[in-house]
Amino acid sequence: MEDLKIINRLFSEEIAERYLSYALSTITSRSLPDVRDGLKPVHRRLIYAMRQLKLNPNSNFKKSARVVGDVMGKFHPHGDAAIYDAMVRMAQEFSLKYPLVDGQGNFGNIDGDNAAAMRYTEAKLTEFAELLIKDIDSNTVDFKETYDGEDNEPVVLPSAIPNLLANGSHGIAVGMATSIPPHNLSELFDACLHLLKFPDATDKKIISFIKGPDLPTGGIIIESEDSIYQTYKSGKGSFRVRSKWNVENLKNGKWQIIISEIPYQIIKSKLIEKIDNLVEDKKIPLMSEILDESAENIRIVIEPKNRDVSPELLMENLFKLTDLEAKVHLNLNYLDKKNIPGVRSLKIALIDWLEHRKEILERKSNFRLNKITDRLEVIDGQIIVYLNLDRVIEIIRQEDDPKEVLIKEFKLSEIQSNSILDMRLRSLRKLEEIELKKEKNNLLSEQETLSKILSDESVKKNVLIDEIKEIKNSLKNKMNRKTTFEAAPKIEIPDVNEYIEEEPITIILSSQNWIRSQKGHIELKSEFKLREGDTIKKSYSR
Repeated sequence: MEDLKIINRLFSEEIAERYLSYALSTITSRSLPDVRDGLKPVHRRLIYAMRQLKLNPNSNFKKSARVVGDVMGKFHPHGDAAIYDAMVRMAQEFSLKYPLVDGQGNFGNIDGDNAAAMRYTEAKLTEFAELLIKDIDSNTVDFKETYDGEDNEPVVLPSAIPNLLANGSHGIAVGMATSIPPHNLSELFDACLHLLKFPDATDKKIISFIKGPDLPTGGIIIESEDSIYQTYKSGKGSFRVRSKWNVENLKNGKWQIIISEIPYQIIKSKLIEKIDNLVEDKKIPLMSEILDESAENIRIVIEPKNRDVSPELLMENLFKLTDLEAKVHLNLNYLDKKNIPGVRSLKIALIDWLEHRKEILERKSNFRLNKITDRLEVIDGQIIVYLNLDRVIEIIRQEDDPKEVLIKEFKLSEIQSNSILDMRLRSLRKLEEIELKKEKNNLLSEQETLSKILSDESVKKNVLIDEIKEIKNSLKNKMNRKTTFEAAPKIEIPDVNEYIEEEPITIILSSQNWIRSQKGHIELKSEFKLREGDTIKKSYSR
């Protein structure tokens, strides 16, 4: 047995070194999203595993347990609960503006109820997830070994949409966090198109295309344009979001308030419970009751104390005291293509995504060029067959090693000679020869186009513009804005105590030290009863 080697080091140095490794691992491999596809590793692995299971939008659903099992067994060596939780969120329409998983079954609700167990639910990819993984087979992204070395997984997805900003992301790492709300995809595309045409565009111009977050639960943003601009330019800030409401008129001049949208990531059941408690505690004296009549859509009914109450004043009171108004934070902290975390502006985030798309285009074009070169080599060899058909047949029939003779006589490559020997007799028709020449001309034309893309930056830019316009057109019916904008009304909220009605009350202290209270002024001898043997020690009426 070899002698052990002892190294003297300070305990603090060892702890610092190991903690730094842990922190970096958490930041780069767990908690922060990549700007290129807007995903964390667990989400990326879920989408890739579902693709391997052929769960595309046009396929049938498969059990969620099957998907989670594949992700955990092949790519993500963590608990199944964490994987399923990530998958559930990707399917929730109130969590993601553009869901990446099409869920069948109970995937939770806005009341905070959990999803059904994975053995009961089914899933497949949505068309948005399909856009994230489009062209992955064309050598567009790098792959790395999985944790057990038995398979490969993508380092990043090609991502034909700016998913980081479209769907947002939230995460807490070591010493840093990220919080990115969802945005409208159509507005993001417009900003990207302008950036491609005018790379030196100012932050103000780019931000003019993006009004603000577009939250899956809707709501009304009441921030000023200048405040939104400063938030996007610095990459840090917040947006005040209010519930959407309207007054519903009833009979006899009565009315009630209907809440149809609530702020992002607010749990409806807890919101209603809190308002109900405030009403009971008389903290909101202007209202009498709150009812939840929600079905598929949110419908929260607020009944005023009386019909003379101002609806605006009542709502301002609710906005001040409850989560009917909430803050949505922006902390645009993400990993760039070099895996370096940092807070950047909205414009930089879009530029980073466009750089990724440019790299995808280059790699895809090179991949296709190589395929064309290989195919042209085979076609040239097969055309030689048609030009020298009798001699080729003679060589194949009579020579012991026809492959070598074909290579030597017609100056063919090994690939060409193999393709000739693999040809079927039916392929020797005249029609096939015409088709081959036609295919060759098409490939030569495509080869020329791809060469221009790779050599000319302006052509590359135009291709990217056409790609974005095509995707935008295909999704035009699924990019409607839900969150609207309004200026906050300038209403002064009076002191709550002004609305509290004073009521007479009587407090009694008995000789056995029991304290009781009763509304109104009462006659103690005739109306108030005590325990046997107890007497009234003192009373106080007000």
